[in-house]
Amino acid sequence: MNAVLAELLTAIALTMLATLTGWFAAGERGATVLLMGALAFFFLRQLWLVLRLIHWAGCPLGTPTPSASGAWGAVFEALHRRARLASAEREQATQELARFRRAAEALPDGVMILDGHRAIEWMNLQAEACFGLKASVDTGSRITHLLREPEFLGYLDSPDHRGVPLEFQTQRNPGRSLQIQAAPFAAGRTLLLVRDVTQLQKLATMRRDFVANVSHELKTPLTVTLGFLETALEALNDTPPQEVALYLQTAAEQAQRMQQLIDDLLTLSSLETDSPPPLEDPVGVADLLADICREVEALSGGRHRISLENHGPPGLLGSARELRSAFANLAGNAVRYSPQGGEILLGWSEESGGGARFSVSDSGIGIAREHLPRLTERFYRVDRGRSREAGGTGLGLAIVKHVLERHQAVLQIESEPGKGSRFSVVFPPHRIQS
Repeated sequence: MNAVLAELLTAIALTMLATLTGWFAAGERGATVLLMGALAFFFLRQLWLVLRLIHWAGCPLGTPTPSASGAWGAVFEALHRRARLASAEREQATQELARFRRAAEALPDGVMILDGHRAIEWMNLQAEACFGLKASVDTGSRITHLLREPEFLGYLDSPDHRGVPLEFQTQRNPGRSLQIQAAPFAAGRTLLLVRDVTQLQKLATMRRDFVANVSHELKTPLTVTLGFLETALEALNDTPPQEVALYLQTAAEQAQRMQQLIDDLLTLSSLETDSPPPLEDPVGVADLLADICREVEALSGGRHRISLENHGPPGLLGSARELRSAFANLAGNAVRYSPQGGEILLGWSEESGGGARFSVSDSGIGIAREHLPRLTERFYRVDRGRSREAGGTGLGLAIVKHVLERHQAVLQIESEPGKGSRFSVVFPPHRIQS
C-alpha cells in the first residue's frame, strides 16, 4: 500500500511540475493556478478511490465494495459481482463438504483420508473407534507412526494392495480384528476403509465349533446304537432273548438321546432365527409350576427331595411353550447334577418394583466361578463325562438364554462347588399379570 501511494504521489508531482513550467513560460499565471487546482483535485480523487479499493481488498470476505460513480463505479460493481459469485461458490463448496462429512459419519465402516506423506487429513468416528485414535489429537500425524504392525505397513507399501483387503489386529485396540482396504484418492491421497470384523470372526469360530460339536455329539450315540444292533443281529440265534432285549434297550436309549439332541437343535435354531416375537398370551404360573414339578419328580424317580414355593403373582405375559421349555430345562439340570438324596426347591416370588422371579435351587455339585460366564454357550460343559452320563445335550442353557431374551428377562446364576447352585429368572414388570 505504501509503495502504491508513493508511486501515485510521484506521478502527481511530476505532472504538476511539468504543467507549471509550461504555463510559467507562457506567462499565464491565473490560468496556471486554476489548472493546477483542477489537476490536484483529479489526482487526489483517483488516489482516494485507489486507497479505498486497497482498503476493501484487505477487509474480511463478504465486505461490501465501495460506492463510486463513473468508471470507478463500473470497476467496483464488477468486483462486487465477482466477490458475490466467489462467495456463493465458497458457500456451495462448504455445504458439499458438510454433506460429505455427514454421509461419511453415517457410514457403518470407518473412513480415513491420508495425504501424499501418509499423514491423516480426516477420519470419521468409526475410524477413530476401530483404530483407537482421536481426530482432535492425531489429525496431521502419519498413520505409519501411530500403527506400527508389520502387516499393515507392508500392505501400504505394497503396489498390489488396491482392491485387496487386509485383516489384522492392532495393539492400539487390543482384542479387535480389523479389515482395511486402501484406494488411491485425488492429488496423491489414499482413502482407507476400515471395518471391525471381530464379531464376524467370532461367529465363524462358533459355527466351526458348532458343526464339530454336533458331529461329535451325534457320532457317539450313533456308534453305540449301530454297535449293539449289529451285535444283536449277528448273535440273534445264539443269544438268549434277555441279552438281545438288553442290546435293543441300550440302542433305543441312544436313539432317544439323538432324538433329544435333534429336538434341542431345532428349538434353538427357531429361537435364533428371525422368528416372530413371543406371543403376549396370559400364562397361568400356578399350573405351569405344577406341571414342571411333576416332570421333575418323574425325572428324579424319588431320588431327591423336591419342593415348590409359590408366593408370586398369578400370571405372566408371553409364550407358554417357550416359558415351559426354559423352566423345565433349569429344573431338569438341577435333578441331573444333584446327587441322590439332594434337595431341589422351585420358587416363584414377587420382586420389588413390580417384577417377579422364578428360581431353581439345588444342593448339587456346584459350579466353579470361572465357568459361570460360559454356561449359556452351546455345547459348553463343565464336565463332559458327567454331562453325558446325566443325559444332557449341552444345549439346555443356550435355549434358556434365548427364551429369556425374547421375554426381556434376565438369568442370574449363583453357585459354589460342593454347596449347590441357584438359577434365577427375573422378569420385568410389564410381563407380570396381577
